[in-house]
Amino acid sequence: MVAGSAFRASRALLGISAMGILIGILRAAEGRELKFVNLIYRHGDRSPINGYPTDPYTEKDWSQGYGQLTQVGMRQHYKLGQYLRRRYKDFLNSSYEREEIYVRSTDIDRTLMSAQSDLAGLYPPHGRQIFNPDLKWQPIPVHTVPVKDEKFLKFPIPNCPRYEKLLEESRNSKTVQDKVKESQALLDMVSEKTKLKVTFENVWKLYDTILCEKIHNFSLPAWVTPEVMARLQELNELGIEALFSLRERRMKSRLQGGVLLKQILQNIAQVVNGTNSTHKFIMYSAHDTTLIALQVALNIYNGIIPPYASCHMFELYQEDDGSFTLDMYFRNDSSSDVHLLTLPSCTEHCPLQNFIQDTQDLISDNRDEECKLSKDRNQREAILIAAFCVCLLLVILLLITLCCCWNRKTQHQRVPSDIEELP
Repeated sequence: MVAGSAFRASRALLGISAMGILIGILRAAEGRELKFVNLIYRHGDRSPINGYPTDPYTEKDWSQGYGQLTQVGMRQHYKLGQYLRRRYKDFLNSSYEREEIYVRSTDIDRTLMSAQSDLAGLYPPHGRQIFNPDLKWQPIPVHTVPVKDEKFLKFPIPNCPRYEKLLEESRNSKTVQDKVKESQALLDMVSEKTKLKVTFENVWKLYDTILCEKIHNFSLPAWVTPEVMARLQELNELGIEALFSLRERRMKSRLQGGVLLKQILQNIAQVVNGTNSTHKFIMYSAHDTTLIALQVALNIYNGIIPPYASCHMFELYQEDDGSFTLDMYFRNDSSSDVHLLTLPSCTEHCPLQNFIQDTQDLISDNRDEECKLSKDRNQREAILIAAFCVCLLLVILLLITLCCCWNRKTQHQRVPSDIEELP
C-alpha cells in the first residue's frame, strides 16, 4: 500500500515536471518573436537566353522571345507569393502596407515580372485596395537599378581583375583541364552538330537552350540523347564550380557572394539597431547565380543549381531574453515546404553574433581595392619578367662570346699561305 502510494506520488511529480517543462517550452516559444525577413529568390521558368545556328526552333517559337518569363514562370511565382502569405500571415499585414515591405529586382524583364507575379500572390487586394472589381490585383512598387550599376544581385559581378585572375586559374586547373580533355570528343561532336564552336566557357549556353526546349516538350534533335544531356550538365555544373568555388573559394566569395551577404547583414543590423523602423520584409528578385554565389559563400551550397522560383529566406528573431537569432530556410520547389539551412559551425536558431563572427572573413570593407591585383603580385611578375629578360640577354652574350673565341682560335690555328710568307 505504501509502495503504491509512493509510486502514485512519483508519477504525479513526473507529471508536474513534464508539465513544467512543457509550459517552459511554450513560454519560450511565445517569447520568440519574428522581427525581420530578408529573402532572395530566382525568377520563374523562362525561355532560352539564345539559340544556336542549327537549332530547329527560333526566337519566334517563344511567345515573348528569348530570355523572357513564361506563363509557367508566372504561375510559379504567384504560388510562391501565396505560400509567403500563408507563412507570414501573422507577421505581415493582410493588406499591402508600403512601410512594411521593400522589393528590389535586377533590371531584367524576367526578374521584374517574377517579382510582380510574386506580389500578386502575396498581396491580393482587399476592401479599399480593390480599384477594379474584375481584377484581383493591385500595383506594388518593384525597385531596380540599371544592369551596369547593379552591385549585389547579379553574379558574377564584373570589372574585378583579381576575381578574373582567380577564375582564369580555376579554368586552367587540373580538375577542369582533365574534364575538358575527357570531354573533347563530345565538344567536337556538338560543335559539328550545332555549327557553333562549343567550349568549356560557353557550353552552358547550349545546355541551357536544350534544357529549356526539353522542359517545354519541344522535339529535340536525334543527337541530343540522355547521355549527351547528362554530360553537358556535368560540364555546366563544373563551370558554375569554377565561377564560385573551385580554388580560393573564400577569396572568390569576398569578391562575389560576400557582397550580397554584406548587404543582408546591413539590413539586419538596421533592424537590430532600430535605425530601420519601417521595412520588416525585404525581397530580392534575382537569378540562379545569385543564390549560388550566396550559398557558396556560406558554405551551404549542395552543388545542385537552384530551380526556378527557389527561395532563400533569412528570418531574424528576438528571443525572450532579448538576444537575436538568425534562421535560414530554403524552398527549392514551388510545391513544397521549406527546409532548414545552417552554417557548418552553427545550429538551428543561430545566435546573430555567432553568425556574424563566423562569416566576417567573407565581408570586404573595400571590395574595389581588393579587386585590384596586389602590388606584391605585380612586382613579382615584373621581377620574373625582368629576370627572364636578363637571363636571355646573358645567354645571347655568352653565345656571342663563344662565337668570337671560336673565330680567334680558328684564325690562330690556320696554316699560312705562300703569299702570307712573302716579305
